[in-house]
Amino acid sequence: MLFAVIPAGGSGTRLWPLSRAGNPKFLHPLTGTTASLLQATVARLAPLTDPERILVVTGAAHAAAVARQLATVPEENVLVEPSPRDSCAAIALAAAVVARREPQAVMGSFAADHLIGDTDRYVETIRQAVDGARTGLLMTVGITPTRPETGYGYLACGDTIGPGPVRRVEQFTEKPGLAVAEKYLNSGRHLWNASMFVWRVDVFLTELARQQPELHSGLTRIAARWDSPDRDEVLGDVWPTLPRISVDYAVMEGAAAAGRVGTVPGDFGWNDVGDFHTLGDVLPADPDGNVVLGAPAAEEKPGVLLRDSSGLVVVPHSGRLVAALGVRDLIVVDTPDAVLVCPRDRAQDVKRLVDALKERGEDGYV
Repeated sequence: MLFAVIPAGGSGTRLWPLSRAGNPKFLHPLTGTTASLLQATVARLAPLTDPERILVVTGAAHAAAVARQLATVPEENVLVEPSPRDSCAAIALAAAVVARREPQAVMGSFAADHLIGDTDRYVETIRQAVDGARTGLLMTVGITPTRPETGYGYLACGDTIGPGPVRRVEQFTEKPGLAVAEKYLNSGRHLWNASMFVWRVDVFLTELARQQPELHSGLTRIAARWDSPDRDEVLGDVWPTLPRISVDYAVMEGAAAAGRVGTVPGDFGWNDVGDFHTLGDVLPADPDGNVVLGAPAAEEKPGVLLRDSSGLVVVPHSGRLVAALGVRDLIVVDTPDAVLVCPRDRAQDVKRLVDALKERGEDGYV
């Protein structure tokens, strides 16, 4: 059975002021239901694993909230990183801990903040990736592109490997300009890089040692003391020394160049919930195209009054009435201490407001 690792970090700055450093987006119900993004991630993994084999890697500030939201996941499976060291340290820590339980276990890494439209097709795709991982490949799940997207990285794919759907990944490519993205869309050889990974932990850790010996050495030291009384001491000594690097850069790009990476194409309604405009596109809307995200659980109904307005994304989280008249294509986010209003086509720029608040020293809003 698969071990499922869920890295749950980041603050989701493009979803400010709803998402904050202390209450990031994966803890919010942005799924169109009462489930948080994190809870929805765990729920769709149910056909692939059980709660005892689900591990969440998160920061100290979020560990208690994660444990509350995931009551069926054992407390010891919430791995707390003392500080953010990017995705490679988080994922590799989980791989090292899993390897101590089952040295050749198959592990999947699935972000805590993605939306999936078709769970059955998702599960089937992950099972295909598991089959590829059992052969010794480092597997990714690539998303079949539906548009020339410039905000995602891409996987350049080669021929199929064996009789199934697994294809060789020849190269990881950066976020392209529009002309290149259109070329990728039409090539039939490129998939979006959704940063979903499946591999045998022994294969991954061997590749980590080859490419990132310092990172591998440090995590091996931490994992060796993980179930001992001096875990926190070793973690505190070693963790700050680990390189801050993503798993894509640290391992997957080099492994692809060596012919060790495979992928299976996925077409299951994937979305990475990057900003409010995206949420407006994927969540249910009223006849005028307005999307209202659920208010906090204490309220029976969101306090929203819309008249002669269309294409709005409204997030009422303060208890106040949010009213709009004669406007279109706006984002309105109302929280107890901050209000955001911006055009939907500027949703990607919301993170610039967070940067400005940091520069002004107003970290209480961040």
